[in-house]
Amino acid sequence: MSELVLINVSGRDKPGLTSEITGIMGRYDVRILDIGQAVIHDHLTWGILAEIPEEANAPHVIRDLLFRLHALDLQVHFAPITEEEYQQWAAGRNRACYIVTLLARDIQAEHIARVSEITARHGLNIDNISRLSARPSLNRADNRLACVEFSVRGTPSDLEALRTDFLKIAGELNVDIAFQEDSIFRRNRRLVVFDMDSTLIEAEVIDELAREAGVGDQVAEITERAMRGELDFSESFAERLALLKGLDEAVLEGIAARLKMTEGAEHLIRTLKALGYRTAILSGGFTYFARFLQARLGIDFVHANELAIENGKVTGEVSGQIVDGKRKAELLLEIAEREGVSPEQVIAVGDGANDLPMLSQAGLGVAFRAKPLVKESARHSISTLGLDAILYLIGFRESDTVHAVKASGS
Repeated sequence: MSELVLINVSGRDKPGLTSEITGIMGRYDVRILDIGQAVIHDHLTWGILAEIPEEANAPHVIRDLLFRLHALDLQVHFAPITEEEYQQWAAGRNRACYIVTLLARDIQAEHIARVSEITARHGLNIDNISRLSARPSLNRADNRLACVEFSVRGTPSDLEALRTDFLKIAGELNVDIAFQEDSIFRRNRRLVVFDMDSTLIEAEVIDELAREAGVGDQVAEITERAMRGELDFSESFAERLALLKGLDEAVLEGIAARLKMTEGAEHLIRTLKALGYRTAILSGGFTYFARFLQARLGIDFVHANELAIENGKVTGEVSGQIVDGKRKAELLLEIAEREGVSPEQVIAVGDGANDLPMLSQAGLGVAFRAKPLVKESARHSISTLGLDAILYLIGFRESDTVHAVKASGS
């Protein structure tokens, strides 16, 4: 009968090691059942689960491997595996696989410890841990963001309790933790839709208009309550808009010119374009400013509220249908259908309560620097990093995005 042997190799990495080791096995017609390799700071950890045919004589294979690995100054460990052990292990590979993404300015040992403790407590086993962000500088002040991804497998008994536990420690540790199924759609998203105010830009444009109109405090208070979900969006929007009546149209250009982009927004959009994604702004704000951003960032679609202006003055009303939360969700589905993609292939990003309907429609809905109610209601949230951290949620490494942008010439 054939023999199953687990072979673990470690030591300083050198070019050609995999070829050397598997070349020896190849001479004995060894079958590879599983293989994995990791290199950290030029130190190799390498494993193979091998099936050695009876006619090959396992001791001869092991002897040849030992001689060569010793000559290469590598440590090796051989462990026999029973057929029953293998079958149990192989059956476990068919369990659901999930991705846990840890995002922070800097990754600490405590972050890893707390995340891994929660996964274990909920019956999940870690298969693999990878760093998606670039290696950090030893000068911590230079580090913009960090991301570690855990591939975990198992069947958690209570997914909501698991998500609640992650949300709790994310707040305690000032990190972001995303938990999602590792499905076929994860790296196959094709459309990304954004809220505008406090998402793509740091301001609420209606508050900026109100300041110009001399009613800033009144409007800002209503805006804050609406974003927290305390007021109906359409009613609060109409109330705020009425306070702008008589504002001179000329101030719009100045407000647009001083709008500050959210951290990571330009890098994210540039990368998405290079990778062939379609993008849209679905905003409860105003088309004048959304189109300004469209021209600056190269956004494909814009849907927002048309600010009514007569004789150079704001009328305090909008033209056409108000883009509220319900309308944003409808627009997401309409654009997806027009582009020939399923809702599962859509990413939606927003910060306010009126964004929750579209976040729930998308395959990946992300509450960005959102109010507590929105964070708790959304499946995913980012609070500690910039918008470009979304690239890590869909599995891209920093090197992937850099190469994509260079290749596109963006």
